[in-house]
Amino acid sequence: MEYEIKPIRRHFTKLGLMYFLGTLLIFGIQYAAAFLIIRLPFIRIYDTDAWLISTMLPMYLISMPLMMLLIRQVPAVPVEKHRMTFVQWLTAFFICYAVMYLSNLIGLGVTFVIGIVKGSPVDNALADIVTDINPWTALFFMVLCAPILEELIFRKLLIDRTVRYGEKTAILFSGIFFGLFHGNLNQFAYAFILGVFWGFIYVKTGKILYTICMHMVVNFLGSVASIFLLRAIDYEELMYASASGDTAALMNTVAEHLPGLMLFGLYGMAVLGFVITGIVCLAVNYKKIKLLPAEIPVPTGKLFSAAFLNVGVILFALFWIIQIILQLLQ
Repeated sequence: MEYEIKPIRRHFTKLGLMYFLGTLLIFGIQYAAAFLIIRLPFIRIYDTDAWLISTMLPMYLISMPLMMLLIRQVPAVPVEKHRMTFVQWLTAFFICYAVMYLSNLIGLGVTFVIGIVKGSPVDNALADIVTDINPWTALFFMVLCAPILEELIFRKLLIDRTVRYGEKTAILFSGIFFGLFHGNLNQFAYAFILGVFWGFIYVKTGKILYTICMHMVVNFLGSVASIFLLRAIDYEELMYASASGDTAALMNTVAEHLPGLMLFGLYGMAVLGFVITGIVCLAVNYKKIKLLPAEIPVPTGKLFSAAFLNVGVILFALFWIIQIILQLLQ
């Protein structure tokens, strides 16, 4: 069996190295961009939009396309294509939204406990960014750029290069790599679950457009819609009035932002509806989830060690685990 394992190990080592090198490219170009922009007199470093545009554009326009070229150096096997009806897509969306929401609660709970242990809250960089940036900036980066490039890199390119070793292996890689790529514990839990679920959708349809659209809707609801609603209710003023203990001031603030608060309430009801619908859809369709085995018959233990316990994959994982640990220590 040894002669069969060595080519598999080499394949996954090369794949992991390409993702690791792509990660170094992303960090290197972003740091170079940050180094340059802080020296430009017309860029204010405390302007979240300007800072985000200056550092994220190089990633999406340069780093990630180069990363895709690196990954393409690894041999791939195309996933067989199957059509998905709109009802099937909608069902899958509700399920993905429910599992994302529930896993996010788990992630928040874990970081809350860690915050208690270390004596200070775990910083949630994404939440800070979302509350500060312009909705149009969020729309461009989080709803357009991120879903397209992330789905290509962590679904299509990754799964096309791992699916011949079994659909379970492919979607597990998709979930782990996607979760780690977010670089913080706040997002890891739900990013991992979404990566696994969207990986499942891709291995069963072979059409990346389905997961790109789901990714776009999820990010829209979590970023653009959230920003609009938080500004409609003037969240900071509302929290200040609530903390002040002045009931009259609080009631005046509520009255001034009543339409926004009503929209916020409708949004909350919609989210709850999505989650409940998703749980029901998952319960109904759970038994339909079937994963095909590897084309190459390799014992499970040996396949795991060849696929995950190699230099390339370990380097990629270790790099991001260090980032997550650093985020927890901030």
